[in-house]
Amino acid sequence: MRILIVTQYFWPENFRITDLATALKDKGHEVVVLTGMPNYPSGELYEGYSWWAKNRELMQGIEVVRVPLFVRRKSKSWQLVLNYLSFVLSACLLGPWMLRRQQFDVVFSYEPSPVTVGIPAILMKWVKRAPLLFWVQDLWPETLAATGAVKSPLLLSMVGSVVKRIYQSCDIVLVQSRGFIEPVVAVGGERKKIRYYPNWAESLYQPLLLEPAAPERSEVPDNGFIVMFAGNLGVAQSLDTIVAAAEILKNETIHWVFLGNGRRRAWLQAEVEAKGLQKKVHLLGSRPMETMPAYFSLASVMLVTLRDDPVMATTIPGKVQSYLACARPVIGALNGEGARVIDESGAGYSVASDDVDGLANAVLKMSRSSESERAEMGESALHYYQQNFDRECLVDQLETWMREMRDSGNER
Repeated sequence: MRILIVTQYFWPENFRITDLATALKDKGHEVVVLTGMPNYPSGELYEGYSWWAKNRELMQGIEVVRVPLFVRRKSKSWQLVLNYLSFVLSACLLGPWMLRRQQFDVVFSYEPSPVTVGIPAILMKWVKRAPLLFWVQDLWPETLAATGAVKSPLLLSMVGSVVKRIYQSCDIVLVQSRGFIEPVVAVGGERKKIRYYPNWAESLYQPLLLEPAAPERSEVPDNGFIVMFAGNLGVAQSLDTIVAAAEILKNETIHWVFLGNGRRRAWLQAEVEAKGLQKKVHLLGSRPMETMPAYFSLASVMLVTLRDDPVMATTIPGKVQSYLACARPVIGALNGEGARVIDESGAGYSVASDDVDGLANAVLKMSRSSESERAEMGESALHYYQQNFDRECLVDQLETWMREMRDSGNER
C-alpha cells in the first residue's frame, strides 16, 4: 500500500509514530510522512533545520516532507497556539503542492495533541481521495479544560465543534484507551467508526542487564532505593504529588530520579531546592530514547502519575507500556485505565491520583520488598505487555484495517 502519514511530530522528535512508520515500511509498504520542522520539546529548531532547509529527507527509506512552522519556544499558551496553527496553515497550503505527484491508498494521522493535525489530514484525504484513519492519543477539548490551558466556555465549545467535524470526517477513529470511546462518541464521533488501538513500546524497550562500566551508572545514585520517573514534566503529571511524597520519605534511603523535560521543569527544580531535597531528588533532563532501557535497568521501581481529573482517568500514559516492556516493577498514582493496567498486570502498586500519603506508603512498601519480589513483579509486567501490547500484533491489525479501507474505497 501507499500510505501517507500526517503528523505534526516525527523523527528526530521522540514520538511513537516514527516507530509505526518504520514498521509499516518494513512490511513492504511505501510510506510518506507530512510533518513539521522538529522542535519538540526544546522549543528550538533542531540543528541543521530552518524554515526551508531540509524540507525533504529520507529516514530509513521513508520520505519525510516537512513544512515550516512557528516553534514552541518556551511553550507559553500563545506560543503553543501559534505553533499548532502554523502547522495547520503550512500543511494545508504547502502539503498538497509538495505531494502533488503522489497518490495514496490511505491517509493516517497521529494525534498526541493538538487535535488540529486532523485538519490537514482531512484535506489530504479529499485531495488524494483516500480513506483517513485518525489515531487519538489525547482528548480535546477535555484535556484543554483539565489542564487549565483553556478556561473560556465559549472557546472550549468552539474547539469541540472543530473536534466533532474532524471525527465525523474520518473513516476510522482509533483510540489508545478504551476509556476514550465514550468521550469520542459524546463529542460527535460515530461509534461504528471507533476502534480500540493501544500504544506499544518501541522494540528497543526490552529487559536489559547493564554493563558495570556503562555511563548511565554515573548519573544514577547507587546507594539506595531508586524511584524513576521518565517523560514529560507538565501540568498533567501531578509533580507536586511526587515532591510531597519525597518530602515525607526524605529520611529514608530513597532517591527520586527524573528523566525528561517539560513546562514544569523549572517549577520542579525550584520546589526541590525550596524543600531541601537536592540530595534525594535528581533531575537528569532529557536523554536519547535509545538510552532509556539502560536507565530503567538502574531503577528499583518506575513511577507514573497523573492529576486527579476524569479526563486523565480515561488515558493510559504511553510510558506505562515502556515500563512494562522493560520488565520493571511499577508504582502509579493515577485513576482509571492506567491504574487498571498496573493492577491487572501484577507489575506493582497503584494509588489514587494526587494521593500523597498513598504514594509515599506505596514507595516505602516497595522499598522494603525483597529483590526477588520485585523481580517477580517485573516478570508479570513483561508477560502482560506481551499479551496485550505486542508491537507486531498491533501493526498487523492496523495493516488489516488499512487494507479494508482501501478495498472499500476501490469498490466505491
